[in-house]
Amino acid sequence: MIITITGTTGFVGTNLQDYLKTAHEIESMSVRYISNQQFDLKADAIIHLAGKAHDLKKVSSPSAYYESNFELTKQLFDSFLISKAAVFIFMSTVKAVADTAQEVLTEDTVPDPKTHYGIAKHQAEQYILSQELPHGKRVYILRPCMIHGPGNKGNLNLLYQLVVKGLPWPLGAFENQRSFLSVENLCFVIKELLGNTMIPSGVYQVSDDKSLSTNALIQLLGISLGKKNRILNIPVSWIKGVAKFGDHLHLPLNSERLQKLTENYVVSNQKIVAAIGKSLPVTTKDGLLKTFVSFRK
Repeated sequence: MIITITGTTGFVGTNLQDYLKTAHEIESMSVRYISNQQFDLKADAIIHLAGKAHDLKKVSSPSAYYESNFELTKQLFDSFLISKAAVFIFMSTVKAVADTAQEVLTEDTVPDPKTHYGIAKHQAEQYILSQELPHGKRVYILRPCMIHGPGNKGNLNLLYQLVVKGLPWPLGAFENQRSFLSVENLCFVIKELLGNTMIPSGVYQVSDDKSLSTNALIQLLGISLGKKNRILNIPVSWIKGVAKFGDHLHLPLNSERLQKLTENYVVSNQKIVAAIGKSLPVTTKDGLLKTFVSFRK
């Protein structure tokens, strides 16, 4: 099978190319939004990873999200519909559904995105689902949660730096659960979607099987480093008070950062696992340990 992948220079794209190249012919496609463009697609399958990632520094203009994540996806999907390609895989995000999650997220959760990033991804999903699919074509919209793996220097690396320096974790009094996604499990899911014509088109959330609390994550980091963790159970009310001061004094801990560190965000993967009919190859803990080991290199 000839597979065209956009966004191959990113973390997921790099890993996916390596994962699929032994069984498929991979073509890298560089894309950016230009008004009224069409793409001449020759491959058997299109995997659309390219887009504008969530900007934690909040300096990007709203139009950048809509052009990269909605308009470009629309152009590429329109070109797919009239091409010979049989499979289209669009990498969306759980943020297209919810920025915070009090309940377990499923594919039946009514989307209510709050950021330009999430809204643009949701608009792309809606456009894809609104189009009539020609006979013989399959379309999959994937909503991954926080993706990690060797080479990823994202949020998990910040926690790693805290533990490696021997600093105590001060938020032990907060109880939460979060879902994670090993990039190896994501690549496995994509491989199965490409090869199994019996998997119905549609929207699928992707996460590892089990969620973990942030405290459990800190303990796992300690195990990977051979260090004894120090988790402090400072009263929640005290921590929230410090965070409110941080809102005004520009301290490292503010209300927004506290929420990100302690919130619940659990994603169900039952639909995709049932559709594939196979277990994911990497457990939550094993995948995270692989990621943590890579931070030492």
